[in-house]
Amino acid sequence: MRYFVLATDYDGTLATDGHVNDATKTTLKRLRISGRKLILVTGRQLDDLQRAFSELDLFNYVVAENGALLYSPASRTEKLLGTAPHF
Repeated sequence: MRYFVLATDYDGTLATDGHVNDATKTTLKRLRISGRKLILVTGRQLDDLQRAFSELDLFNYVVAENGALLYSPASRTEKLLGTAPHF
C-alpha cells in the first residue's frame, strides 16, 4: 500500500513542548520532496501556530482552529470553514 497524504496533529505529535525537532523537520521535507502531500491539523488558532512554528510552508494545507479554518501556506490564503472558537 502506498500513502499519498500525511495528515498530522501539531501539539504532542510533531511538537513537544511547542517545539519541532530537526529530525522531524527533515523527515517532513523528505516526504514533501517524494511527492506526498502534507496536511497539518490543529486546534490552535492560525496566528498562534505561525508564531510557534515558522516552517508552515512544509505543508500543503493547514486545518486550524478546531477545523474552522483552512490555510494554504503556498498562497497564504485562508478559507473560513466554520465559526472561530470563542475563548
